[in-house]
Amino acid sequence: MIAKLPTCNAEIEAAAALLVNTLRQGGKILLCGNGGSAADCQHIAAEFVVRYEQKRPALAAIALTTDSSILTAHANDFDFDSVFARQVEAIGNEKDCLIAISTSGNSKNVLQAVVSAQAKGIAVIGLTGGTGGELKNSATIAVTVPSEVTARIQEAHILIGHWWCGVVEEALSVSSNA
Repeated sequence: MIAKLPTCNAEIEAAAALLVNTLRQGGKILLCGNGGSAADCQHIAAEFVVRYEQKRPALAAIALTTDSSILTAHANDFDFDSVFARQVEAIGNEKDCLIAISTSGNSKNVLQAVVSAQAKGIAVIGLTGGTGGELKNSATIAVTVPSEVTARIQEAHILIGHWWCGVVEEALSVSSNA
C-alpha cells in the first residue's frame, strides 16, 4: 500500500501547501467524514490543536463530527445528509479549508459539505480511495488512495494526515515552549 502512494504524491503535497497557506492567513481547518473517517477527522484535528511532534501554540482545526447535540438535532429536525453542510454554513469562511474524508468518495453528507464550502469560497481537500467517487471531481484538491479495500484506504488516510501535520508544523516554524 505505502509503495502505491507515490501515485498521489503531487496531490498530497499540494494539499499540504494549501493547509499551510490556510493557517498562515488566519483560517481554520474543518474536517468531516463518517465512521472510521469521522475518527480520522477527530484524530487529525487533535494533532493540529494539541500538537503533533512539536511543542507549539495551537493551530485552528475543528472536526465537524464531534458535537453530538448538533449532529443529533440536525439529523432529527432535518436530515443526516446535510449535517456537515449546516456546520460549514455556520462557522466556515473563505479563509478556511475543508478536509472532506470519504473512502468511497460518495458519502452524501460529505458531498453536501463540499457544496456548502464551495458556496462560501472555502477550498476543499478531498481524501478518498478507489476511483475517488464524486468527491474526486468536486474537491479543489483530491487525494485518491489507490486501493479498493476500506481498511487500507483508512490506514493511508491517517498516514497522509500525520504527514500533513508534520509539514504544517515545519513550515510554520511553530516550535515554542507552549
